Amino acid sequence: MGKVKGRMDESILVCVYYGPNGERLIRRGHKMASIMDCPLYILTVDPLPLDDFDAEKSQYIDRWRQLAEELEVEDFIIRDSERRPTAKVIKEIAHKHNITQIIIGQTAQSRWEEITKGSFMNVLLREITFVDFHVVSVARYIKDESEGLFEKGVRAYLVEDGAGYRIMFTLSKEARFEGIFFKEIGTDFNNGIFKFMHNNKMCQVPIVDDIVTDPSMISCKIQL
Repeated sequence: MGKVKGRMDESILVCVYYGPNGERLIRRGHKMASIMDCPLYILTVDPLPLDDFDAEKSQYIDRWRQLAEELEVEDFIIRDSERRPTAKVIKEIAHKHNITQIIIGQTAQSRWEEITKGSFMNVLLREITFVDFHVVSVARYIKDESEGLFEKGVRAYLVEDGAGYRIMFTLSKEARFEGIFFKEIGTDFNNGIFKFMHNNKMCQVPIVDDIVTDPSMISCKIQL
């Protein structure tokens, strides 16, 4: 993903969890990497498999992936279905990529809340030696109005329906695209968004009454 940097004796890892502060941490890491002319890596860890991420989490992952490409980072690492302690995962990645600087955020997100206390930091210091840690103070995140708009995602498929596409929940030979459907809360109909990979890009299309409302978005010309 990234290009060869001038200084290979330094290497930076940004650890992000969900919320708008992730982008701020990534940009902070990119600024440091540009100054030091060294590789930059991004890591996010989650105990759930990627397919079980809700709409909000998926949108953050999409944005971070897009940002990683724009900033030409060496690698955006997603460790899903991860049952090990977070510190163990960070240690593994740090050793694998010869990390010398780690950036973590003081954030309101529950999984990373321990970072602001001594315990998690002490665990990291014991697990990972000869690494400089940067704990970035960030504003607490107040969730916006989109929070809670969608139910948990379910496996679904798009099949051609005339000039457009219809969503189905059973696999058939007519299925053109496979992805995850996030249904709007409070509706008896299949209204929501469908997320899928197409041409190596993450795409999403709106669904109203089982139908893709804008079939032109299937081409993923509009990056979401």
